[in-house]
Amino acid sequence: MTKKVATASRTKVINPVSRESTSGAGGHEHCCEHLMCSIPASEADELVEQLVENLKPLNMRRTRGLVALLMEMAIHHHPMTLLELGAKPNLSKLDQATIYRLMMKLEEAEIVRRFSFRGRSTHFQLLVRGHQHDYLICKSCEKITSVEVKLPLDGLQRSVTVSTGWHEIQAELEFYGICPACVKK
Repeated sequence: MTKKVATASRTKVINPVSRESTSGAGGHEHCCEHLMCSIPASEADELVEQLVENLKPLNMRRTRGLVALLMEMAIHHHPMTLLELGAKPNLSKLDQATIYRLMMKLEEAEIVRRFSFRGRSTHFQLLVRGHQHDYLICKSCEKITSVEVKLPLDGLQRSVTVSTGWHEIQAELEFYGICPACVKK
């Protein structure tokens, strides 16, 4: 169910597929070959339909471009630049300006997360409830790899909320180093 929250400047949709924990790791597996996450197509379809419905209060119409963008971001659940998204076959008919405008609206609605890895191109990733990623970033080739880190961040985030009064605390880990391929060069 969509939850609207009024703020001083706008109304945002609380993404029901972000932040709160669900069973397991979001109900899907990480691809072992590249440690990049992918969501099965059937789960991605359901997620996209839910997101499109949740965007209606923000006057975002269901368009082929919006659905295609959300589907690509769901199926390929890892940080991507606008250029990488535009190169996807299902998005090739959209111009970069359209992808940019959609992404800005999705970011404002807190449906996507923006990454700016130490001066690199801006990357975006779809937020999925109970499914947070931490990343290894190669300082040489700039490859981004998802890494599973077992830390008790939920307890730490609750502790920070209690001690500071801040809410919706999120923690992200980014590790920088040299990937195995670059070490071999």
